[in-house]
Amino acid sequence: MKNLKIMFMGTPDIAAVCMKAMIDKGLNIVCAITQPDKPKGRGHKMMPTEVKVCACENNIPVYQPEKIKNNELMPLLQEYKPDIIAVVAYGKILPSYVLDFPKYGCVNMHASLLPKYRGAAPIQWSVINGEEYTGVTTMLMAEGLDTGDMLLQKKIKIGEYETSEQLFDRMAVLGGEVLCETIENIENIKPIPQNHNEYTYAPMISKEMGKIDWSMGKKKISKLICGMNSWPLAYTEYKGEIVKIISAKISDETPTGENGQIIRHEKGKGLLVKCSDGGIWLEVIQFPAKKKMHVDEYLLGHTLEMGEILQ
Repeated sequence: MKNLKIMFMGTPDIAAVCMKAMIDKGLNIVCAITQPDKPKGRGHKMMPTEVKVCACENNIPVYQPEKIKNNELMPLLQEYKPDIIAVVAYGKILPSYVLDFPKYGCVNMHASLLPKYRGAAPIQWSVINGEEYTGVTTMLMAEGLDTGDMLLQKKIKIGEYETSEQLFDRMAVLGGEVLCETIENIENIKPIPQNHNEYTYAPMISKEMGKIDWSMGKKKISKLICGMNSWPLAYTEYKGEIVKIISAKISDETPTGENGQIIRHEKGKGLLVKCSDGGIWLEVIQFPAKKKMHVDEYLLGHTLEMGEILQ
């Protein structure tokens, strides 16, 4: 239904990609609601959200309320009278007066196959946990955290060494497609309740979660490295220095030694490190105050002691 009046609510790049997909489809976005500008970088320059940038580029009125829980959004709802509100990673829980206002409700695009991975970081956790598939789900929003009835769902296969950042880009495109399809067919889609007994939770990612435990299996370590890329990045310690691991591959070998021990360097492959059930080839690494580089490049000007135990 392309004539529906749509209020769009979202903040980061995945939301902007979905919003642009809706614009390209000719859907009628009457206004955009996003988070206030925030300071970024060393200069703490105030930067707009990606959704604000997209809205401004497409001449869509944009609003950035500091708060919404105490009817702060009601004047905009009454002014624009949206038939439906599309929500993608807005960043705040929507109060009941917002959820109940539009005729067709608030439709959220969530980047997981609900009820799995409710919460803030579904893409990262699907990679970290070694899922073969993930996907996107559109749902009618309820007051719980990602608990609403499902509308449409499409899945996508996760590559063996696909990073969260790479998957994020593909999921944003898929999410835009599914959100458009949902809105265009909103009157003909029968909502399906989630099975709340099958839900899993995807909490926010922290830097501390990126520390590699070399007593884990090689697949778990590989998936942690992929899942933490591009932020905050998996890491280990070499002689007391934090070393970020950008990319790695599972080894076919089963080396002997202690978990975390550097077994050898092989040009083109990197550093072979022992873990509980085999080995991992560390490829691209980053030492403090250094750029990201392949182990081969790093060793042209630095040394790494074979036999050293990574912590």
